[in-house]
Order: sequence, then C-alpha cells, then structure tokens
Amino acid sequence: MQDNFSYSELLNNLIFTLVKETGSDIHMVSGMSPAVRIHGELITIAKVPKLKPTDTVAILREMIDDEKYKQFLEKQQVDFSYVHNNEYRLRGHAFFQMGTVALVLRLIPKVKSIQDLNLPPAIYEIAKKDQGFFLVVGPVGQGKSTTLAAMINEINKNEKRMITTIEDPIEYIHESDKSYIMQREIGYDAPSAAIALEAAFRQDVDVILVGEMRDNDTIRTAVTAAETGHLVFSTLHTNSASQTIDRIIDSFASNQQDQVRTQLAASLIGVFSQRLVPKIGGGLIPIYELMLVNSAVQNLIREKRTHEIDNIIDTGMTSGMISFDRCLSEAVLRGDIALDEAVRVAKNPKLFDQLIDNYEV
Repeated sequence: MQDNFSYSELLNNLIFTLVKETGSDIHMVSGMSPAVRIHGELITIAKVPKLKPTDTVAILREMIDDEKYKQFLEKQQVDFSYVHNNEYRLRGHAFFQMGTVALVLRLIPKVKSIQDLNLPPAIYEIAKKDQGFFLVVGPVGQGKSTTLAAMINEINKNEKRMITTIEDPIEYIHESDKSYIMQREIGYDAPSAAIALEAAFRQDVDVILVGEMRDNDTIRTAVTAAETGHLVFSTLHTNSASQTIDRIIDSFASNQQDQVRTQLAASLIGVFSQRLVPKIGGGLIPIYELMLVNSAVQNLIREKRTHEIDNIIDTGMTSGMISFDRCLSEAVLRGDIALDEAVRVAKNPKLFDQLIDNYEV
C-alpha cells in the first residue's frame, strides 16, 4: 500500500461493502485482493490492490490490542470480536498461512426472532423448558449462533431468568430485558469454557449458553449442568442428531461411555441440525432436521442403537420432529428452493426423490 494509506479507512470500506451487499464474510490473504462472501458466493474486490504481508498485519493490529496480538503470536492463531463505529459487530479469526498473516471477518447481524428466522414452532417450546440439554449443530457458517441467539432473545423477552453465555469470542450482544444476562468471553473473563461452566454452578444461573463445546471437559460439565437443573444450549460441528450423540459419547474413554449414555438419555431435550441453502430470488433459507427426545430415543441412546434415530425422526412429525430431506422437499414445493439445488444438498437423494414424488401425486 502507499505510504499515506489508511488501514482504518480500508477496513471501513470493506465493512461498508459487506453490509451494503448483505454479505457474511471478509477474507484477507497476503498476495490477493480482499474478497467478500455474498449469499454463499466468494467475490474478489478487484479495485483493492493485492495485500502485502505487512498489510494484513497492520489490518489485524487495527482490531486487536497488544495482549491479544501477543496471544496470536504465541498460538499462531486467534479468535476475536471487533465493533466497528459502535454499529457493526464482527467475529474475527486470524491465522498464519505460508508464513504470512491471513484474516477472516464474519458480520454478526442484529439478533433476530425465532419467527424472523423461519424456525419451527417446537423451538419456542424448547426455549420455555426449565432444564435440559439442547444442541444446535451443523457445519461452520450455517447459522448456529444466530439460531441460539434467537432462543436466548426469546427467553430474555418472556422469562425472568438468570442467563449466562460463555463464548470465544462473544458474538451477539444481549441487553437484559425480563431476564438478567451475563456474557463471558474466554480469554478475557475466564481461562476456559469448562472453568466458566463450573463457575456457573455457583452463580445462581438458570440458562447457560456455551458457544461451542471444543473439548471433553466442556462436554462433561455441560451434560452435568443440564442434569442438575440448568437449561443448557450449545453447538457442535456435526451434521445430524445421531452423529451428534455419537460424537459426544465417543469423546469419553470407553469405561465412561455407558454412564454418559445414561446421562444423555436423561438430560437431552433435542438436536437441531441446520444448513443455509440458496433461496430462489436471492438470500439463504435454513433447512433443518429436528430431533426431540422421547422415550424411544432415550432407549436407543442407552442401548447403543443411535443409528436407528433417523427412523424415529421420520415417524415423529406429529410431535414436531422433521427430517432434513422432508424439510428440504417442503421448501422446494413452496417455491423457496430450486429443485437442482435441493438435489445437490439432499442427505439421501433417493428418499428426497420419493418425498417429492409423494407430494406431487
């Protein structure tokens, strides 16, 4: 960049472009012009010159303090949050690639309601629960945090509860309404998610949100919290209810797994797996699988038969459950998603075809 170039101005322009184009992410890599992701497509901003190694370092320093930068150098990667002009909040991740600094910024939109997000009615009922364990799962960037923020917002507006969020970093900012909300950021307010979770037992907390369960200690403590009278929400990078349950159980040593199965069977409320799919006319729409725990699911968890959970979901529509492919087929028939796009993302293409054919008959 030129000597008189302002990195704060560049950052301002990139964020303005992201917001204007209703994009989700900004990517900055040395040797390339910045790029933004808009409705799932990555678009290079050609009018911005290719970034040099010194440029990406300088842009990072615009957003994080000395302590965070020291952490970045020690661990060679760092998560952070950044508030731009007291208006836009972004989640950032900095890392090294080919010996140079690279950055990804994700725009965090305003907290939306469950209705705004087109989530199923059962989500309202889960937000009213007194205790239990509810997981929102899916690949990176598929709206998990947005869904959980909507659920916390629903509780905050309608219930008098003590809520604590444990995040790395904090994404959505919640202002206390009927509920009282505390938000703790790992690295600033607590050394780890597991330690912050254990502390919640002494803080008279009713509802706990763990941004992501990244280690065995966090999973173990979250399950215990759900067992002991708390309503616990969290996320995992899994693709279905059955895979999620297996992932949790497999994270424990073999001699502990039977106990964990028993705990999960007793405390798990449900698993919501979602993916954002391009919508006809632009934008993205959530397509999801929802499993709600009933006695049949509890038995399958205890008896090591989680592979049969898909069958329970398929037959559980009357209780609010829905499979991913059924949700997808309904979106196609409503005219929200193109058929070729749906075929591309279907989990079971044969089952999806059958669902479409049955509706058309």
